Amino acid sequence: MKTLLLSSLFFFFSLARAADYPLPAADSRLIGENQLYTVPDDGRSLESIAAHFQTGLLGMLEANPGTDPWLPKAGSKLVIPTQMLLPDTKREGIVVNVAELRLYYYPKDEDKVVVYPIGIGQLGANTPAMVTRISQKIPNPSWTPTPNIRKRYAAEGKTLPTTIPAGPDNPMGLYALRLAYGKGHYLIHGTNADFGIGMRVSSGCIRLRPDDIENLFNSVPEGTRVQIINQPVKYATEPDGKRYIEVHQPLSHREKDDPQTMPIALTAQTKKFVGSALSDSQVIKEALKRRAGLPVLVNKGETSASESVPEAL
Repeated sequence: MKTLLLSSLFFFFSLARAADYPLPAADSRLIGENQLYTVPDDGRSLESIAAHFQTGLLGMLEANPGTDPWLPKAGSKLVIPTQMLLPDTKREGIVVNVAELRLYYYPKDEDKVVVYPIGIGQLGANTPAMVTRISQKIPNPSWTPTPNIRKRYAAEGKTLPTTIPAGPDNPMGLYALRLAYGKGHYLIHGTNADFGIGMRVSSGCIRLRPDDIENLFNSVPEGTRVQIINQPVKYATEPDGKRYIEVHQPLSHREKDDPQTMPIALTAQTKKFVGSALSDSQVIKEALKRRAGLPVLVNKGETSASESVPEAL
């Protein structure tokens, strides 16, 4: 029993550190496998579970609607969304898909992709689409709020100091990567908070958990290409002929928008994939409505049930 317990713990904690995925062939986008997790009676929040499995809070809620984010029910089973389709864009440097709240890093000359959950700009402070590069690597950054950030806080009755020095109280954490876009106001940085990853919480920057930003900071060289995209719907036809669609809640534009029901604009290429005679239109319709953030098999005549959720951990 002791050996079994130790083996289980080793397996469990090895999963917690797994953010690297083997890079699939150029004609393939599917990576990873989902996991099924039984919630223990230990009082952990959903954020704590999400952090353990290197995923984000909203991604967990998409995959497990109705789950109490503060205290998931002990004994209930959660799908851990660790299977995904790579974004439909160039596999180089850093790719951020704000719609799925994930950052993909493609290390040069390595056959792998590293995936990080992120926090992005809140409503009214959107993280814009761009193609840029890392212009500066900043250890122990200080934070100087921009005039727009100061105005937004002032509207809420909060007065920000001119500069917050480096240290444990700095909301940028211990590492920052400045982007060359615009006036250099956008950064990929850490946080001093225990929540907010996988959510729209920042003032437009891209936020990572402390361990993740340290890993990324030490991995990427200055000048690395960075692309920020907004793809709530991803799709792929794999080399074996299997067709998948992955649908995330779109980013809201107004306070009254409901990401679960607001319309999703489909690109011409996506419409072609959806309308193909090889695609099951009913399954796709259900996936577009459900918005689970998980790849769904949509071949006509084949099951759409998840193929890669193992026995519960």
